[in-house]
Formats: sequence, C-alpha cells, structure tokens
Amino acid sequence: MRIRPIFLLVCLILGSSVRAEYLFTYFTDNGQDGLHLAVSADGYRWDKVNQGRTLLRPTVGISKLMRDPCVARGPDGTYHMVWTAGWNENDIGYASTRDFVRWTAQRSIPVMAHEPTVRNTWAPEIVWDDQRRHFLIFWASTIPGRFPPAAQDPARDRNHRMYCTTTGDFVAFTPTRLFYDPGFSVIDATFLRAGNQLYLIIKDETEEPAHKYLQLVKAANYEGPFERPQPPFSPGGRWAEGPTALKIGDDYIVYFDAYRERHYGALRSRDLRTWEDVTARMAFPDEGTKQRMRHGTAIEVPAALAAKLRSVAVE
Repeated sequence: MRIRPIFLLVCLILGSSVRAEYLFTYFTDNGQDGLHLAVSADGYRWDKVNQGRTLLRPTVGISKLMRDPCVARGPDGTYHMVWTAGWNENDIGYASTRDFVRWTAQRSIPVMAHEPTVRNTWAPEIVWDDQRRHFLIFWASTIPGRFPPAAQDPARDRNHRMYCTTTGDFVAFTPTRLFYDPGFSVIDATFLRAGNQLYLIIKDETEEPAHKYLQLVKAANYEGPFERPQPPFSPGGRWAEGPTALKIGDDYIVYFDAYRERHYGALRSRDLRTWEDVTARMAFPDEGTKQRMRHGTAIEVPAALAAKLRSVAVE
C-alpha cells in the first residue's frame, strides 16, 4: 500500500511531461522578415514568442520571402518546415529544427522548375504520411493554358491547381505531379483528420463571381482519391484563406486569415456540418496592426516545448 502513492505521483509527473499545447507558425506583412511563432495552452489565447520578433530570417529564393510557413513533425521528433519563397517563383523554401530556435541551413526546393511558364508556387503544406512512410508536400500553382481558360482569373491569368511531391529524406524527391483538380481554381489546401475520416480543406479561388470560401473534401488517404467538395462552411461574404485546423477536446477549430478584413478568424464544430464563428473568443497577437498574424499553420506540440518557447529571447 505504501507503493501506491509513489506510483500515482510518478504517473502525474509523467502525464504532465507529455501534456500538449499548441504552436502557430505565421508570417507578418509581406513575409520579408521571416518566421513568427505563437503558443497557446487552449487554442483560444495565443501568445507571441520572442516578443513578436522573427526566429528565422529568409535567405533563399529570388524574393527572399517567408510566407505561409507550414510545419510537420517527423517520426524522429524533427520539425520540417516549408514556405512560399516569393510571389512569382518556381521553388519553395525548406529548413528543419527540433526546438524552433536552432535551424538547419535553408534550402530552395525547385518543385516547379520543370515548368518554364509556371506563374507561382504558393502556400506549400507538408504532412507525414505514416502509412507510406514519407512526407507529402503539396502547393498551388498556375501553368498557363493547362486548364480551361473560362475559369481563369481574367485580371491575372491565374488558374490554380494543387501539385505535389514526396520525400523520405529531403534529398531525393519524387517527380512533381498533379495532386488535386476540382475543376476550378483552388489554393491553400490543408488536411484535417476527424476520427478515421480524412478531409482536405480547400479555398475556392474562383474570381468571377467571387467565391473565396472554404470547403471540406473527403479523402480516402493523403494522396486521394478525393470526393466532390462539400458546400462552403466559411461565413458568407467573408473572403477566407490560409485555413489550418486543430482538434481541441471534442471540438474541431479551423483558423483562417480573413485577409480583406485584416484579421484572423476561427470556426468551431463538433460534427463538421454545423459551424460556429468563434472569432470573438480568440486572442491573436497584434490584431489590428501591420504585425498581425498572416497565413500559417497550427499544430499540437509538447507542453515542455511550448514552455521553452515562451522564454525564448532571440534578436
């Protein structure tokens, strides 16, 4: 009987050491100063890391920007990050870390260099596919003339589709291929898992008439096949982009950049059919300023990592 209290104490200590919190990778302004982070214990109040100063300045790409940073944790505990390196480029940026302070050398991955007329390589996302034991990287690009011009943006001649590559070591990559074509211009895809069902969240980028809303698409696995998009779930009339999702308790929360209104938004659901706008309950860093959060990725991280990041001071 004397052993039992000690056993319970050990369980409590071990349980607290693996308690999860949440991390948001994001950029500000045009992405010229690099990576910004925020942490949260509950997914509602987000505290900026390093007093809002950047933790990684961009060094690759023609434009040397770091927009839309997306990060995924590998099976060895390393976090791998990809990002948009410029508005009109054929490559993406890549670096990895274990603590979000010390990073490997940045690299440019020329995922669309084989397409000489490609207009852009936007908002790359990365996920670890445990079934196939590799990382899947996917992004939006326009290749002029590749898809019917009726759906193109007449002002900028952009008609985006999602493309992808895979890698196990970030040295060798599979040939880039078409990843997702819903029959209309699409950007900012990201995954959400609800139990045994996987969903792709997409932004319909149709310009005329303007759609600019978020939809769910059921996926058999990370590489498809994909069903038809479900009806939009983002608020009507609010242009949304850069969705990222977390499961917190019984709730699914989808965060998004309400870019025309210049603030971050959030939607909450338990069944992925009925959605509640919980933007007013959120506290995001620097809302209403030029340093406000822009398109990023929210992930679950160990509480110990979040605690260390709260005390980081890097110039």
